[in-house]
Amino acid sequence: MLVPILLFIVGLVLLIKGGDWFVDGATGLAHRFHVPEILIGATVVSIGTTLPEVMVSATSAVSGHGEIAYGNAIGSVICNTALIAALTIAIRPSEADRRSLRTPVIFFFIAAVFYAAIAYTNGAFTRLAGIVLLVMFVVYMVLTVRQSFRDTVQAGGADEAIDGTPSMGKDILLLVIGAAFIAVGANLLVNNGTLIAQGLGVPESVIALTFVALGTSLPELVTAITSLVKGHSALSLGNIVGANLFNLVLVSGLSTTLSPFQVPQEKTIAGYNASLVVDIPLMMLVMLLLTVPALARGRLSRWQGIVLLVLYAGFCAFQFCF
Repeated sequence: MLVPILLFIVGLVLLIKGGDWFVDGATGLAHRFHVPEILIGATVVSIGTTLPEVMVSATSAVSGHGEIAYGNAIGSVICNTALIAALTIAIRPSEADRRSLRTPVIFFFIAAVFYAAIAYTNGAFTRLAGIVLLVMFVVYMVLTVRQSFRDTVQAGGADEAIDGTPSMGKDILLLVIGAAFIAVGANLLVNNGTLIAQGLGVPESVIALTFVALGTSLPELVTAITSLVKGHSALSLGNIVGANLFNLVLVSGLSTTLSPFQVPQEKTIAGYNASLVVDIPLMMLVMLLLTVPALARGRLSRWQGIVLLVLYAGFCAFQFCF
C-alpha cells in the first residue's frame, strides 16, 4: 500500500504544477488575441483538463470495463459542477460572459438529452451513438474556433509582443507542458487511488462515480483553484462548462465508438436502475443550477455554490450508504 500512496502524492504534485503552467499559457493566449477568457476556458483549457477522462474511459471501455467508462463521464460532470465549480462560486462569486457561455451550454444540453435518450430507451451505447457524439464535438469546436476568429478580427487582431510579456511560443510551451503534467499526474492519481479504494473493499460502480470521477476531475479542480488565485474566475467557469460538454461528446463518444457498452445495472432503487433514477437526473439538475442563473443574470451567486455543494454531499452519501 506504501507504493500506491507515494505515487498518488507524485501525481498530485504534477497536477498542481501542470495546472499552474496551463492557466498561465491559456490566459496569455487569451490576452494576446483579445479572446474572452471564458472562450479559451471552454475550448483549449477544457480539452487539456479532459485528457485524463479520455484516457481512463477509453482504456476502460476497450478492456471491457464499460461501467467505469460510463460512470466516469457522468460522475465527472457531477463532480465538476457540484464540487469544483461550486467551491469557486461559494468562495468568490463572479460575473459571467453570457455571450461566450451560451454556445457551450446549448451544446451540453443537446448532448445530454441525446445521451439520456439512449440510456433510457436502449439501455446500451452503440458505436453509432458514439459517432454521433463525436460529430457533436467536431461541430462545437468548428463553431467555437470561428467565433474566436471573429472576436479577434473585431478586436483588431493579435497583440504585438511588448517588452516584459511572454512570447507566443512560451505561452504554447506552457500549455503543452502543463497538459502533459496534468495527464500524467491524473493518471497516477487515478490508478493508485483506485488501488487504494479497492484495497478498502469499495465496489467498482461506486469507484467509477466517485473515486475515478474525482480523480480525473482533479485537473479541473487544480485549474479552477489556480484560476481563482490568479483572478481569472471566468477562465474557471468556461473550463468547467467546456469540460462537462467534452465528458459527454468526446469522452463518452470515443469510449463507446471504440467499444460499445451497456448502461450499468449494478445498483437499483425500488427495482429501478439507480443510474437512470439518480445519476443522469442529477447531472442535468446541477448543470441547470449552474448555467441558467448565469445566462439569465450574467452573474454567479454564492447561494448557487452552497446548494450545489449540498447536492454533491448528498450524492456521495447515497453512493456509499445505499
